[in-house]
Amino acid sequence: MVRKIVEIDEEKCTGCGLCAKACHESAIEISGGKARLVKDDYCDGLGDCLPACPADAIRIIEREASAYDEAAVLSRKKAAASESVPAANEREGRLCTWPVQIQLAPIKAEYFQGADLVIASDCTAYAYADLHRDFLRGRVVLIGCPKLDSVDYSQKITKILRENEIRSVQVIRMEVPCCGGMEYTVKQAVADSGKALPCEVITISLAGEVMA
Repeated sequence: MVRKIVEIDEEKCTGCGLCAKACHESAIEISGGKARLVKDDYCDGLGDCLPACPADAIRIIEREASAYDEAAVLSRKKAAASESVPAANEREGRLCTWPVQIQLAPIKAEYFQGADLVIASDCTAYAYADLHRDFLRGRVVLIGCPKLDSVDYSQKITKILRENEIRSVQVIRMEVPCCGGMEYTVKQAVADSGKALPCEVITISLAGEVMA
């Protein structure tokens, strides 16, 4: 049948991928650095992709093409969605203990024995999307905010370090100045514990990146 369908000018196409994102039918893919129509029957010919192309490389033409197959498009979308969902074990949080707030955590607990301890500022979990995956797997975590919580964490953290066989300490803080209090408090607690514990500091930027 002759119907309206998109045509992509490969000479003009820059491969930016904006058209593929704009296509509600997922009829366009980037292959070999160029936008290409996957199958004629995925394209409805309405041209949602046209305004997205900054290179004016797409137009609507009329030619012989298979009829638009809405059922096939929906099936393809469902398949793509299922592939993009992480496996259950990848979605799970990495918390292995509770509670995690410094004020609520016990001084001595079985789960502290032989643990690698992470002490994180509250905001880091919101600023760094992959905090669980990258830093909490297999570790015991405590969280707090020295600016908002009207307590001195140093004494409690010192007691936790003294009374448990903790292997290492990792501080995760934001780049903002108020988070310096968390870093100072933990380093002081490590020193006061009398133990030669390795203490690493990881700083997260406001853009959600690990700073060197």
